[in-house]
Amino acid sequence: MCGICGAVTTNGSRLNESVLRRMTGVMAHRGPDGAGIHLKHGAGASVGLGHRRLSIIDLTEAGRQPMSNEDGTIWLVFNGEIYNYPELRKELESRGHRFRSNTDSEVIVHLYEEEGIQCARRLAGMFAFAVWDERMGALILCRDRIGIKPLVWWHDGGTFLFASEIKSILQHPSVEKRIDWQALGLYLTFNYIPAPFSIFQNVRKLLPGQTLCFRGGKISTSEYWNIDHEGLADRAELGFNEQKTRLFETMDEAVKSHMIADVPVGAFLSGGIDSSIIVGLMARHSSRPVQTYTIGFADMPLFDERSWAREVARFHGTEHREFALGARDVLEAIPGVLDSFDEPFADSSALPTYIVSRETAKSVKVALSGDGGDELFAGYRMYAGERWSTLYNLIPGAVRRRLIEPLAGMLPDSRETLLTDYARRAKKFIRGAGQPFERRFLAWNEIFGRAAREELLRMRPEVDFSLGEEILRERLREREDDSVNRMLYADVKESLPGDMLKKVDHTSMLSSLEVRVPFLDHRVCELAFSISGGRKLRNGKGKFILVETFKDLLPPSLHNRPKWGFEMPLSAWLHNDLGGLIDEHLEPERIGRQGIFDAGAVSRLVQSFRERRSDPSWQLWNLIVFQVWHEKYMEGRS
Repeated sequence: MCGICGAVTTNGSRLNESVLRRMTGVMAHRGPDGAGIHLKHGAGASVGLGHRRLSIIDLTEAGRQPMSNEDGTIWLVFNGEIYNYPELRKELESRGHRFRSNTDSEVIVHLYEEEGIQCARRLAGMFAFAVWDERMGALILCRDRIGIKPLVWWHDGGTFLFASEIKSILQHPSVEKRIDWQALGLYLTFNYIPAPFSIFQNVRKLLPGQTLCFRGGKISTSEYWNIDHEGLADRAELGFNEQKTRLFETMDEAVKSHMIADVPVGAFLSGGIDSSIIVGLMARHSSRPVQTYTIGFADMPLFDERSWAREVARFHGTEHREFALGARDVLEAIPGVLDSFDEPFADSSALPTYIVSRETAKSVKVALSGDGGDELFAGYRMYAGERWSTLYNLIPGAVRRRLIEPLAGMLPDSRETLLTDYARRAKKFIRGAGQPFERRFLAWNEIFGRAAREELLRMRPEVDFSLGEEILRERLREREDDSVNRMLYADVKESLPGDMLKKVDHTSMLSSLEVRVPFLDHRVCELAFSISGGRKLRNGKGKFILVETFKDLLPPSLHNRPKWGFEMPLSAWLHNDLGGLIDEHLEPERIGRQGIFDAGAVSRLVQSFRERRSDPSWQLWNLIVFQVWHEKYMEGRS
């Protein structure tokens, strides 16, 4: 796990070493164990590569990057972990390659020598890497299949830049900080900005499963992997028990391979099904108790899952640590976490994720998590909502429009109590249930509806307010499958890399902690999409086949436990301890001076929240996060 960056010029200009060092230095948190650069000026191109190292495998100096082959014609900077590197190394040694280290990084160098840009297809793991091929005069970028590791790039015709983080690219003097208004529209839609967009014009994210080749001043991209659509044909041939056996074996092997490290390894344990399965499988392959970590909210029992995590820890005999958070803990973390994001990102669970990463990093350098299980096996309530919507639409339209919907609209909703949270869920379900499938999926995903976005950005007519819907519609239509798997596919392609994985990578790397996600081993993903939606979601219960497969590794109380997201009690805290953030960042005069959002629209949202007429806490947090980002990056605050 590391931070990578680099630059190639093709217009005759020479790279400035100090700029390359700044690009590398701003990512010191991603790699506190060392730094390195490679800089070469040539007649056709000047090339610079930068690396920050977090040592996980082969802790010696032999593992330093940038790393080259024997004659210096191939140079690599790499971020991530390759879990099948021992097998690949043996294969490459049998072909005559000689290794100077025991790293997985060097495997990529020699595999590229053998197979070129297609080498990514052979790698099992999470990765973002860049290869400079001196003989071809080409820079090759590659991002892992699911998008676990980030990779961004920028090109102005004469200079090409890439990095693990946008802030690294911004260190180059040629990069202008101008807002991409389409990206802002997407941010208001989803709470994050999906690839290939970024908040800055001309800064782009490489898509998961893609390679990019920069050669002779020109850029070309290609896809080297996608979820196997041919697996649909296997469903009729495989019985339920056979699929369970395959799932257990594939997950077990994934967890075993993800435990390889030359440093201590632990696990996040939320008390939910996914993380509990990971811990159970780890316990099968560990000679000592697994170290587990969880957090809870001491002053908000509704959001506190520590009792469930303790039960799992006792069940598997783990060495368990837990951290109780209050509003003060989060308040103290907010400035540093929000300040660290180089584009707006409003998933509020980034705050507790940062805190658990920070505490976990005090005793281990690697942690496994259960991320991805919901998106593969239908864990979110939204997927069950798709099944219930069929029944809801059997109710006569007049009854729905004149009775059910008006009554639901009158219910008080918030996340502060169980009853009002049920009302909130009911309103959200009804908002989408009566619409066509693709529009329904967007309604259940969006933060601000289209009308609200148009009101907020009424001074920006250039924004395409249908773009978010078009992105999701295209994803839903890419896969000919049952409706549940189509929704899962869209989430694996969009919200998983754009939201969940970005959050985990960013907040864990702030504490120099490597987080691994066995559910997102590409072999597990391929197997998951060979399982029908009906076996994942049965009688309104998600993760059916997952729970049935791993029942013996779960305490009986978890077998029927409903999904509860890893969330922050945002509404309650914004009404109390965090209320000052609204006053500071959403003050009408400041919004007016800024000239981006309609000040009246923002004021009405704040008023509705404070009078408890509705619970727009997520929308307010979205705007607060944007304002913090804008103040730092666009208003010049250092």
